[in-house]
Amino acid sequence: MIDYRLATPVDGPVLDSVARRIWLDTFGHSASADDIALYLAQAYGPNGRLIASLANPAHRFQLALADDAIAGFANLCPVWLDNPVIAAGAMQLSQLYVDRPWHGTGVAQALMRWTMDTARALGATALVLTVWEENHRAKAFYDRQGFIHIADYAFPTGNQVDRDLIMQVML
Repeated sequence: MIDYRLATPVDGPVLDSVARRIWLDTFGHSASADDIALYLAQAYGPNGRLIASLANPAHRFQLALADDAIAGFANLCPVWLDNPVIAAGAMQLSQLYVDRPWHGTGVAQALMRWTMDTARALGATALVLTVWEENHRAKAFYDRQGFIHIADYAFPTGNQVDRDLIMQVML
């Protein structure tokens, strides 16, 4: 059984560790070891973006827990992308990560439902996200949720720049 709850700063170290592991499992093959190390140093650890975001009240993290272990999470926040095609009043799904053993079990759908419901409750008109063009599983999931590709985003992984798709769904 999966339980869901909002994350708090106390969850930071464990969430950071799980997110780092999921990121490596999903993207660790996509860049050089040096570029991966540069990215991880910025994104994770005690001074990384995830810990900073968790302490920011503008970010809302929903955890999916299996026997108190994090099976996945979603990070809903104000739009940080700078692109004129993004709908006014949108919010951004900055991360939706599900650990591999929980793929295909409904965890991603439940986290997406929470994200959309929460964004609507906060008055958002749309939900926007980015997904790496080579992450076919995630792209197919977002397509099924009604997201459409509206623009591209240059995502830096260390010194390497990858093409992410900016996707949006109207709420």
